[in-house]
Amino acid sequence: MAPVALTPEVAPAVLDEAALLTLYESTAERLHRYVARRVGADTAQDVVSEAFLVLWDQRAGQVYEADAVRAWLYGVATNLLRNHVRAEERKLRAWSKAHAARVDEGDIGDRASAVADADLLAGPLTDWLAELRVEEREVLLLHAWADFTPAEIAVALDVPVATVRTRLHRGRARLRTRLAATDHDFSEDSHV
Repeated sequence: MAPVALTPEVAPAVLDEAALLTLYESTAERLHRYVARRVGADTAQDVVSEAFLVLWDQRAGQVYEADAVRAWLYGVATNLLRNHVRAEERKLRAWSKAHAARVDEGDIGDRASAVADADLLAGPLTDWLAELRVEEREVLLLHAWADFTPAEIAVALDVPVATVRTRLHRGRARLRTRLAATDHDFSEDSHV
């Protein structure tokens, strides 16, 4: 399908207020679930709202494929997530530096117990995902959590489909290798 330029004749049919509301009603809940899995429900609402604001602000004069607006929206949300994670990492590093000297020895046992409980609840998959390259993790999460095809992921991340397939293959292979090293039963029918 050829790209559709959002000219005055086409734009009202694609991204006028009514079309944006329809897009919001059909996409926002799924987008929120995808984002919430990564950063929690409260932050997800902010990210989803901001993604739709970016779409609204950038709608004029852009070239879109009619079916790609949803994937583009997920790409915007993914970029907003990256920014959120970077900002949070900076805050945590600053907090850690400021409070490192103030750690009470009585708190260490409680903290160690809380970390162990969190690791047990989250399971090894969280660690394995964290060890993946960011590009591989994003592709896997868009595929697994947003049910995107490689073509939709390519639009969302603005990379070639072949790149998406390569990242998906490599990410899955790394997860399978880690899983094979454990006692878990693993079959090819899994989505990993």
